[in-house]
Parts: sequence; C-alpha cells; structure tokens
Amino acid sequence: MTRTVRVRIEGRVQGVSFRDWMQREARSLHLAGWVRNRRDGTVEATISGDPASIDDMLARCRQGPPAARVADLAILSEDNESFADFEIRRTA
Repeated sequence: MTRTVRVRIEGRVQGVSFRDWMQREARSLHLAGWVRNRRDGTVEATISGDPASIDDMLARCRQGPPAARVADLAILSEDNESFADFEIRRTA
C-alpha cells in the first residue's frame, strides 16, 4: 500500500539546505516525490511511499536539518499519485 501526502513546512526553512536534507532523508527511507521552495518563504513537498515511512519522514521534517527552525508542518492533501524518485524542483 502506498500513501502520498502534500505538505507545507513553515519557519526558518529556506537558506538552511532544507531541500537537500529532505531529499537525502526521503531517499534513505525509500520514499519518492519532490520538494521545492515557495516564494512565500515556505517549503512544499509531496512524499509518496510506505505509510510507516511517510510517518517517519513527517516526524523528521518537524525537526528539519540542524540550521532550520520549523514552526509548522501542515498536511495539505492526500492522494494516490506515485513517483519514481525524490527530486528537488524549482521555486514556485
């Protein structure tokens, strides 16, 4: 069974290598999807894979990399979309 969630992460999450960190963490958990910065200063991501691994990734994202200060993580939606890898996308 695959779960896919779209999330928005707020706080000090840009300029702290959050996207690179998230890509490494997602790949270590065998998750797929994408991550990108938003012009409003947030980070947006879609994460797809095993539901337990998704829960683990969400917990990791609530902490973020060492220089980040996560203020909030919101699940925006859930669907059945699937991806082949975890990529970093351009700012939206």
